[in-house]
Amino acid sequence: MPNTHPGTDRGREVRRRLLATAAELIAELGWTAVSTRVLAARAGVRPGLVHYHFANLPALLREAAMTDVRRLLADTETGLDGLDPERAVAEILTALDAYTGHDPASLLMTETFLAATRDPELHRELRAAVHDFRRRVTDLLARHRVPEPAATAAVLLAAFDGIVIHKALDPALDAHRTLPVFRRLIAAATGDETEEDE
Repeated sequence: MPNTHPGTDRGREVRRRLLATAAELIAELGWTAVSTRVLAARAGVRPGLVHYHFANLPALLREAAMTDVRRLLADTETGLDGLDPERAVAEILTALDAYTGHDPASLLMTETFLAATRDPELHRELRAAVHDFRRRVTDLLARHRVPEPAATAAVLLAAFDGIVIHKALDPALDAHRTLPVFRRLIAAATGDETEEDE
């Protein structure tokens, strides 16, 4: 039988497969419905390998979820380089059009936020990741002299999360509808109010 020790190529592949499968199952079944047996069966490994590679199932679920959350935030952050606040908001809202509220990424994020209310370790990791991203947005706003940049960044990010959640109920809540509203808010905050956008 192939060596599945975590330090071997085979072990790393098993670990990667378990993490990817866990993320899929969290979105598909919900956080609390993922069991070691179901996870192992979907990943095509023996159940014992789950605990061989991870301290326990909650640790595996945390790592799977946070790997995807950090990747999503990092991709978004990279896309903000060199943008002014209005363009940054436009880029984020346009990117959010890819999420329906029912897609795997939306469901994974929703499940992770909910699970973080019950799992202190997940709460700590998620809070740190979100705060790091919020600091980046705060810095962008501060460079463009937006008043109260930290509070503004917090409200903007909460609004973006809310849009994704509400899109599960109202699929038409896309960038075409939301961007003019955000433009007016940014213009009011910066004192740069212009003629009504199209």
